[in-house]
Amino acid sequence: MNSNNQTVIEHIEELRKRLYFVVVFFVIAIVGGFFLAEPLIHFLQRSDSAQSLELNAFKVTDSIKIYFQMIFYIALLLTSPIILYQLWAFVTPGLYEKERKVTLSYIPFAFILFVTGIVFSYAVLFPYIINFMMDLNVRLAIEPTIGIDYYFSFLFQITLPFGFIFQLPIILLFFARLGILNPQIMVKYRKYAYFGLFVLAAMITPPDLMSHLIVTVPMFVLYEFSVWIAKIGYRKYLKSEEMRLKEEQVAEQERLVEEALEQQRKQIEELNSK
Repeated sequence: MNSNNQTVIEHIEELRKRLYFVVVFFVIAIVGGFFLAEPLIHFLQRSDSAQSLELNAFKVTDSIKIYFQMIFYIALLLTSPIILYQLWAFVTPGLYEKERKVTLSYIPFAFILFVTGIVFSYAVLFPYIINFMMDLNVRLAIEPTIGIDYYFSFLFQITLPFGFIFQLPIILLFFARLGILNPQIMVKYRKYAYFGLFVLAAMITPPDLMSHLIVTVPMFVLYEFSVWIAKIGYRKYLKSEEMRLKEEQVAEQERLVEEALEQQRKQIEELNSK
């Protein structure tokens, strides 16, 4: 059904069905998370960053809290392609078949970028932040006592946002491919975007130049890559719109020809009847 022909109630009902499907799959993913959470926690505890620390549990509930947090994030990761697909299916009924297929192909890349962002922040950013904090403790003659709950919460706080940040190129490409976003706007307001990214990097990194650069430079590169890929998507949108207009013009001409032929046929029939 075309979205233009749906009423508000029908839109809400369709959204409800899609959310219900996402929730069902999320529950199934949670069940799978019960089997994956413990091995993944052990893997993270054996990392170089964690082995250099003595992790403590200050509450009896710390272990179960970490366990369920890990299950939740595993389920979120496993469900993310389903969420993206349902979002795509909800917002693209008015597109042509070719545009639907093209935008549908973005979903695997969005998932890959999400995982890439998490891996990047875990392998590059997180160890540097931990080492910076430990070196600072040594310089200040402070003996840290680190809770395992705080360690994993800090790990999630650093890694998960980068999963979403790394999806920026796909999101902007999607909007540009639909004609919603003009890449020239991104170019025009580049300096404001850079300032926002600079501030965001300062908020999630320690107060030293190197860690700030480790975060800021990839963000700037990601933004420029997003602009470049959005331009490609927007050019394809303009080309598809041009083809659509030509098809509509051809269809209109064919309709006029058919009307003229039909009118001539009627005139001939009237003459013959006389």
